[in-house]
Amino acid sequence: MSKETLKITGMTCAACSSRIEKVVGKMEGVEQISVNLATEKATIIYNPQLTDIFLIKDKIEKAGYGALDIQAKKIVDEDKLSKEKEIKTLWNKFIISAFFSIPLLYFAMTPMINWIKFPIPEIVNPMHFPLNYALLQLALTVPIIIAGYKFYTIGYKAIFNKSPNMDSLVAMGTTAAVIYSLFSIYQITTGNMAAVEGLYFETAGVIITLILLGKSLEAVSKGKTSDAIKKLLNLAPKIATVIKDEKEFEVPVDEVEIDFIILVKPGEKIPVDGVILEGNTSIDESMLTGESMPIDKKSGDQVYAASLNKNGTIKFRATKVGGDTALAQIVKLVEDAQGSKAPIAQMADIVSGYFVPVVFIIALVAFSAWYISGESLLFSLTVFISVLVIACPCALGLATPTAIMVGTGKGAEYGILIKGGEALETAYKIDTVIFDKTGTITEGKPEVTDIVTANGIERNLLIQIAASAEKGSEHPLGEAIVRFAEKENLEFLINSLRCLVMVLRLK
Repeated sequence: MSKETLKITGMTCAACSSRIEKVVGKMEGVEQISVNLATEKATIIYNPQLTDIFLIKDKIEKAGYGALDIQAKKIVDEDKLSKEKEIKTLWNKFIISAFFSIPLLYFAMTPMINWIKFPIPEIVNPMHFPLNYALLQLALTVPIIIAGYKFYTIGYKAIFNKSPNMDSLVAMGTTAAVIYSLFSIYQITTGNMAAVEGLYFETAGVIITLILLGKSLEAVSKGKTSDAIKKLLNLAPKIATVIKDEKEFEVPVDEVEIDFIILVKPGEKIPVDGVILEGNTSIDESMLTGESMPIDKKSGDQVYAASLNKNGTIKFRATKVGGDTALAQIVKLVEDAQGSKAPIAQMADIVSGYFVPVVFIIALVAFSAWYISGESLLFSLTVFISVLVIACPCALGLATPTAIMVGTGKGAEYGILIKGGEALETAYKIDTVIFDKTGTITEGKPEVTDIVTANGIERNLLIQIAASAEKGSEHPLGEAIVRFAEKENLEFLINSLRCLVMVLRLK
């Protein structure tokens, strides 16, 4: 079996992800497919002897969506840029629609309020100039519909593909409201002034505006998917010092290959995984182990990317680079966890897959029942629109994957790696946590807690001398002593001769 992860574009709700899973899942050779709406990725397990990734991508594209290969090194940056662009576009569309929907709502609703007199220009007074009033609403609605045009292109395309989604509900509901309002304008032009009561432009305008707001907030949530992963990747240095022909060259880490000889000086981070050839040092591996104390390393010992070289210069041979390093495997673990589905998420996807068609049927049944029972077309259409509009928000299919995405992301931020959605979902049952070492549950750095003096030595003098001696040290214990002295506002003995005199006095 082969396993591939594809970037899916064009999804707008859980019905879309469910549609892709159904279409691809029926293909011969496809063992399993999981589409995550929050991360916009599809993980596919298939038999390469029966099908291939190109046929799978073609099937996804025929269903009306895009399928892109993921380049491991570039995907985080590209994802971030595309998300930022998407968020900016959605916010701009929301601002435009809000700019027109606020006056639209004002002119549509204030004439109905009798206890307060809102000022309305006489030329658009619905009682005296109903046609002007209706045309004003139409003029304010058109820019809103243009801002939300994707609801119609995606929504109706999904209906034609026999896989209606949440956008289909928005498109149908608002289209019905606009068409009926246009019919009311026609009636006004024929002399039926009472038809001014049948204008529903504000319904369509406000619905589109509110859903654009929801989509914008949703995009912000989804845009945070790669933040934790990016922070993990940023732990590693971008440049490595490679030794060739006894000369030092600085090259991007992406260009480092296996068996390259790399030089790392004190205070620098290890660029890739490798084995030490020359030198002795102590390395802070807390980003991997959680242990704050540095580990002594010598020739033949392993070093890991993103760990910090504390106090010695070393040369090592690269053994693992790119996606094979320990850090890259951690990043992959977080990505897999964010893309995995918890049992409750699978249930939500199943429900949302049936949700949209059921809503359509209920809306049609409600419309038909009221119309057959003797109610007017206007009332029956209002019921039809109401059912479709109420069902518009797609929180059902988005809430769970977003919660998993945010949960695993925040965990990674704080150094907690969650293996998958199922582990996260069952975590609430935990009543006991057992740690294997104290470094895991500390702040990650030692602190001076007590000063014990002997032979009548003054406390502050002892701290002053110890801190002065450790001033240039990179050892965690030395740094802890220096921090403590700074907190006590004690002067450091910069002059080495003066420091020696103080030590002799102690003796």
